[in-house]
Amino acid sequence: MKRPHASSRHRPRGLEILHEDRDLFVVNKAPGVLTTGTRRDEAFTAENVLNQYVRKGCARSRKQVYLVHRLDRETSGVLLFAKTEEAQQRLKENWKATEKLYLAIVRGRLPQRQGLFSSYLAENEDLYVHSVDDPAAGKLSQTAYAVIIETPAVSAVKIRLLTGRKNQIRVHFAEAGHAVAGDPKYGAGDPFRERLCLHAKSIAFDHPYSGRRLFFDTPIPEAFARLARGLTEAAWTDTVVKVP
Repeated sequence: MKRPHASSRHRPRGLEILHEDRDLFVVNKAPGVLTTGTRRDEAFTAENVLNQYVRKGCARSRKQVYLVHRLDRETSGVLLFAKTEEAQQRLKENWKATEKLYLAIVRGRLPQRQGLFSSYLAENEDLYVHSVDDPAAGKLSQTAYAVIIETPAVSAVKIRLLTGRKNQIRVHFAEAGHAVAGDPKYGAGDPFRERLCLHAKSIAFDHPYSGRRLFFDTPIPEAFARLARGLTEAAWTDTVVKVP
């Protein structure tokens, strides 16, 4: 699908617009950009940048975007925003039909080339997410994956989220002994400092009004290809994540 070009004057910083229509935006978020503000003084977020874009510099404009889902600040990749509350609600109501595929570079070699992590995740007072034994103390979280390629030091994995909890992918791989490369929070002591190697690569969903199935894919980040030699778009496409 051809991507629109925003004017240089109002082009959103930290985001690439993959698709825009009357009802929604599909964007590619850069690493380091918050999806939405966590504090009142947090101005540089994907949400605020898109709000400025739709207002085209008019401070009195009431136009705004509506958040559909989130990515961690350090995670790059595909995000959806609606242009109306009704479109937002329709997308959320049909969220189970949405397929989100992630690419990660993790440390070491996994014992199985296909797998499913399943645990109950909870967050402590220090905002650290971890698995708990008591189902009543956490939320069921499931992460399916398939290994794309392996090197002596890292593995490139294709991931399908079956649930969408905070830090879910990072926690599941770290607890399995294969932290995401460049993760300062769950991969203590990781020597790779360039960025977190987690990318929301593609998304498929039903349009909130036409019902048409839409699919958007993004390129493999350069840092990932450098860490995992041999990682290509063809290898990504040929790898299938099996869901039990």
